Amino acid sequence: MTESDFISTQPYALLEEGEVKAQCSSNIALIKYWGKYEPQLPANPSISYTLTDSYTQTTVHFKKTHEFAVHVFLESVEQEEFSKKIKKYLSSIQKYIPFVENYEYTIHTHNSFPHSSGIASSASGFGAIAQCMMEISEKLGETMTEEYKIQKASFLARLGSGSACRSLYKGLAVWGRHPEIPESSDLYAVPYPFEVHPDFTTFQDTVLLIHEGVKEVSSTVGHGLMNNHPYAEARFTEAVKNLSELSVILQNGDLDAFGRLVEHEALTLHAMMMTSQPAFILMKTGTVAAIEKIWKFRKETKTHLFFTLDAGANLHLLYPEKEKGLISSFIKNDLVKYTENGNIILDKVLF
Repeated sequence: MTESDFISTQPYALLEEGEVKAQCSSNIALIKYWGKYEPQLPANPSISYTLTDSYTQTTVHFKKTHEFAVHVFLESVEQEEFSKKIKKYLSSIQKYIPFVENYEYTIHTHNSFPHSSGIASSASGFGAIAQCMMEISEKLGETMTEEYKIQKASFLARLGSGSACRSLYKGLAVWGRHPEIPESSDLYAVPYPFEVHPDFTTFQDTVLLIHEGVKEVSSTVGHGLMNNHPYAEARFTEAVKNLSELSVILQNGDLDAFGRLVEHEALTLHAMMMTSQPAFILMKTGTVAAIEKIWKFRKETKTHLFFTLDAGANLHLLYPEKEKGLISSFIKNDLVKYTENGNIILDKVLF
């Protein structure tokens, strides 16, 4: 599929008004996407787990108008800045959704998780909006296969938030061209195409909310820091290699190798931030202390408790369901104390 495949040539029968709904989960990357090119294309391929209970529900009411407008309500409260952002986004996809500026949109959105909690709300949020736009397209007469519909939704979501394109798929999703992943693309995500070992289909994701405030560095700024980073090219090459290695691991079920690689990826992301100009340290003292506790616990118990984290301080704890009992007790008794307000999010992968 190329960009031109997503430019609609079908005629639309504009309705006076209507309403659509969508729900989209967030995701947590195992191989990190960090660094991009215009228009929102990844500098390296990535793969993520889609989550079950961390999602965004979005309702879009559209009404025919002579003046294109967008009103966004988050938890029933109108958000002027979000409204401007989404209006700009919708304008940017008019090439692919030709009817977009014929309507006034009232968007109500709800997150199942706290805002600024280490769960990627932009991924689930833009994923849900992209799904809604495809639902409106169908209502206005566009015919398409389900495969095309989800691919185009992924393509549109990517233009709002890069990682959002992966949230359109259950299980594991790959975004970015990779020589060993059939049909992989920089334009949209694809479901991981190989059979996954059963242990990896039951993984739990418990998020330690070590810092509950807004991220110190926005994703846009963070990606921009890779443009002149002295280690950028080496990082991009390593990400391709790591995805190759992780693909083998996901198929053969080597839990220890999974943990080593996923933790290395997370720490590499933060190493890139710490060696950028300007430099940023996004982990907090609680993040480091919790990581040391996890390493000690794993060495003593031989359990398969691993961590990853995005560009922030909060830890995602990944572990197979079959080891949930002992690990849950450890989290409660030894790790919750490192959170800012004693809060955690209990989630699991969506297969």
